[in-house]
Amino acid sequence: MFRNRADAGARLAAVLAERDWSDPVVFGLARGGLPVAAPVAEELDAPLELMVARKIGAPGRPELGLGAVAADGPPFFDRAGLRALGLTPEDIADQVDHARAEARDQVRRYLGERTPRSAAGHEAVVVDDGVATGGTAIAALRALRSSAPLRLVFAAPVGAPSAAEKLAREADEVVFLREPKQFHAVGEFYVDFSPTSDQEVLALLPS
Repeated sequence: MFRNRADAGARLAAVLAERDWSDPVVFGLARGGLPVAAPVAEELDAPLELMVARKIGAPGRPELGLGAVAADGPPFFDRAGLRALGLTPEDIADQVDHARAEARDQVRRYLGERTPRSAAGHEAVVVDDGVATGGTAIAALRALRSSAPLRLVFAAPVGAPSAAEKLAREADEVVFLREPKQFHAVGEFYVDFSPTSDQEVLALLPS
């Protein structure tokens, strides 16, 4: 059990520090991944950067996720979910555009006019506070993969085994401190899993 995201980040940082790194950049998935990523970036003596990915909702049912997409990069589609609704990726093109626009708006809200740091030529470490299904994590990894990092690592304090399998197909390495067989929600592994505010995100990111 992690006390909070900062505690989880410190524990994750200690494990990642045991590996060899070459010019890494740490990308925290907004919003909850940033407080976890900050101790990792500090421990690895690496820059901390923002990563945003948004859920792609079903037509007429935005609460039903059919994938995810980052501000840039290819989307991830839940093929089983699409088949269950008799849809194809082309059928939800408008929903993809909407989710991408939301992601870009969120990036602008946090970074202003600053251009996000690229992963090109760096080892990229994507950090989140936990992974249930893995959709937004995969979208983030695909966005960074398209910029040709030297190595692409995904790390989180806790994740579902099924998500670990999916992420292993997208990242060069996946690091979970805990991978419990009985997994219902990320929050059950935290004492304090309060939502991360915009103010907290802005305070953690470089100006």
